[in-house]
Amino acid sequence: MFVDQVSVYVKAGDGGDGIVAYRREIYVPKGGPAGGDGGNGGDVIFKVDEGLNTLMDFRYNRHYKAKRGENGMSKNKHGRNADPLIVEVPPGTTVIDEDTGEVLADLTEEGQQALIAKGGRGGRGNSRFATPRNPAPELSENGEPGVERHIKVELKLLADVGLVGFPSAGKSTLLSVISAAKPKTADYHFTTLAPNLGVVDTGDKRSFVVADLPGLIEGAHEGVGLGHQFLRHVERTRAMLHVIDMAGIEGRDPYDDFVKINKELEAYDPSLMERPHIIAANKMDMPGAEENLQVFKATLNDDTPVYPISAVTKEGIQDVIFAVADLLDQTPKHTENIKDTEEQVVYRFEETETPFKVTRDSDGTFVLSGAKIEKLFKMTDFTKDEGVQRFARQLRGMGVDDVLRKRGAKDGDTIRLMDFEFEFIE
Repeated sequence: MFVDQVSVYVKAGDGGDGIVAYRREIYVPKGGPAGGDGGNGGDVIFKVDEGLNTLMDFRYNRHYKAKRGENGMSKNKHGRNADPLIVEVPPGTTVIDEDTGEVLADLTEEGQQALIAKGGRGGRGNSRFATPRNPAPELSENGEPGVERHIKVELKLLADVGLVGFPSAGKSTLLSVISAAKPKTADYHFTTLAPNLGVVDTGDKRSFVVADLPGLIEGAHEGVGLGHQFLRHVERTRAMLHVIDMAGIEGRDPYDDFVKINKELEAYDPSLMERPHIIAANKMDMPGAEENLQVFKATLNDDTPVYPISAVTKEGIQDVIFAVADLLDQTPKHTENIKDTEEQVVYRFEETETPFKVTRDSDGTFVLSGAKIEKLFKMTDFTKDEGVQRFARQLRGMGVDDVLRKRGAKDGDTIRLMDFEFEFIE
């Protein structure tokens, strides 16, 4: 089964916890704090593997979680950092954050990697908090939570040439003739339920990859038929080969078919019309095809080359293969749609997120929320008094107390942060 779009949940590893410990060695009086830091959590990294050509693995595993870092140890021993979770994907994979719509990665080359979710840093041990005023602190941090995301993974096939045309125009048959690919074909619409790739050898030490895409119909860019599911694959192709049923077996006009296909491509992505293309006038072995070809050429208002062929009798096949190879020789290796993410750095303006916000429940409880304040909460060890006091100072420094007073909080009111409730004290 061919899978080219799937939603996945990824979670980077949390950092390991720092610990509270002291040196307890013979002949070392007042050894002082010796709690080590926790290790960093594992990142989630997507890596291109040329051996893959589908997202099938994601169909059976929709959750990817990296391991958390090891906790710190006594004698100032640092916890072990967790290894990154490497997820292999086929070339042509695009990763999009479902919540924000941001494109996180566009992976096109063998071995290319992208950081999808960053692991949390390890929490600090008590030796990190020693000061002249407090040389033996009972204070440590929990590990930072790793980033978690709901992402959409899309595959856009990397092919040199895309076969486009109406259903039953003969695209799959043509692919089976010019390459070793053996797509299933039959005498009904939408035979091709998944894109097929084939490598074409011209015989003069040139070769190229052809993608046979499911037939497009009118309205495909709006979701009509099956073709809309695979229009994204056309984006990656360097050139297009229009396969047209020149015999008009089903009563359709060949030129009208050509115009409609171009309209669908332009409606999906106007830049597709700038790609070089060739027309393969198929089914020339059928009655009426020759007359239709003359009318088609007379009606065609541009200089697009037209090659009469018959995928069944293999007439004209070699000519169109050489024409495509010559066209690719003149076409740049990479289209503008494939961005070289290794060589360019994009700086984006990101609004500073509000560190916290205060709302009120129907029962009168004040509720604190926000990414920053929740992260501080998760990294606080509430089993130690010094940890609680430090968290209170952090809230005061962020201005939480002042905002609560402005919202009407009084002595003894209940404040809720995630699953934790505490009293407001003046």
